[in-house]
Amino acid sequence: MSTTIWWTIAGCTVVTAVIKGIGPVALGGRDIPPRLTGVIELMAPALLAALVVTSTFAVGDQWHVGANTAGVAVGGIILVRRGPLLLAVVAAVAVTALLRAVT
Repeated sequence: MSTTIWWTIAGCTVVTAVIKGIGPVALGGRDIPPRLTGVIELMAPALLAALVVTSTFAVGDQWHVGANTAGVAVGGIILVRRGPLLLAVVAAVAVTALLRAVT
């Protein structure tokens, strides 16, 4: 591995530690305001949604709709209709594999 990769990993480690330390240092033992707690609770689902959208629609540096997009859509529809998670995953994989086999 090149040294550039190790410097990148070290930089990400330092930035992550600083970000995690900002909250306790800024609050100094006080309780987090309820309004801020609501925002913090919504950050993880928003990040997950962004990662799903990016991995579903992005191919390289361009947007693309393909078999994986259809699979995620099928899985999402099953989950929206309150179907079981396992069924959604299996259906998404099956639709994606079927469409990739056909094309």
